[in-house]
Amino acid sequence: MTKPDILCIGSVLWDIIGRSTLHMRAGSDVPGHITRLPGGVAMNIAMTLVNFGLTPALLSAVGRDPEGDELVGEADRMGLITEHLYRSEDLPTDAYMAIEGANGLTAAIADAHSLERAGTKILRALEDGPLGSAIAPWDGLVALDGNLTRDLLSNISASPLFARSDLRVAPASPGKADRLLALVGHPSATLYVNLEEAGLLCQTAFDTAPDGARALIARGVHRVLVTDGGNLAAECEGAVLRTAQPPEVLVTRVTGAGDTFMAAHIASEVQGMDAQSALTRALNAAATYVSGGTPS
Repeated sequence: MTKPDILCIGSVLWDIIGRSTLHMRAGSDVPGHITRLPGGVAMNIAMTLVNFGLTPALLSAVGRDPEGDELVGEADRMGLITEHLYRSEDLPTDAYMAIEGANGLTAAIADAHSLERAGTKILRALEDGPLGSAIAPWDGLVALDGNLTRDLLSNISASPLFARSDLRVAPASPGKADRLLALVGHPSATLYVNLEEAGLLCQTAFDTAPDGARALIARGVHRVLVTDGGNLAAECEGAVLRTAQPPEVLVTRVTGAGDTFMAAHIASEVQGMDAQSALTRALNAAATYVSGGTPS
């Protein structure tokens, strides 16, 4: 068995994305292109990590339906470790649908019900299996996504299975940001959020990423990185605050940008970059992604 560099736990599904070069609003009916690609927060992070030379393993729920078989085949082809996936006989493979215009994301629906219903079954390889156990827990990096239920995130926060893990956590969307409250106070959790999500976690609104980062640390978060689109980004741990400015680029897509930022930051730290350089590289990778390129 190949030992993974990091575990990516969360949504692994199909992204169905409709994109138009025109500005859109509610009710718009415009020409564009529709694509179907492997997606989900955990999957997006894993795919980007592969581009940076790491070997991730996926822990998620994928149906034993044709969509699931095709999705696992795509993941295998990309070099992701899929042998620890929970393959359900009765749960369908999840999906995400989004509409994007020239003015950004217009609307999206995430159907991650199979992941939510699978619950702790996705963690079987960590309980008494090839990736660890309660007496010999996984002692490496773990990327968690907010598509996991609040109860499961709470269990992970207190579980001996993750007592030695370096947890990296991202909300699936602003609508699920409050699920991350379960990990506030965890001694190793690093949160990756945007400015809106930082405000939701603190039940207020912030003008800048540094303001949001400081507030989350005051709330009890171990370490946090806050992005704000093309504006100044911030990282905070204890009393140490770092900032960096993303490069200006032409935005051609937005779905998956935050996952790319998180994966690039993790990879940069694994490869020995100092904190400021890792933050800058992650912002550059996200900018490359939203402009239509492939960061590596």
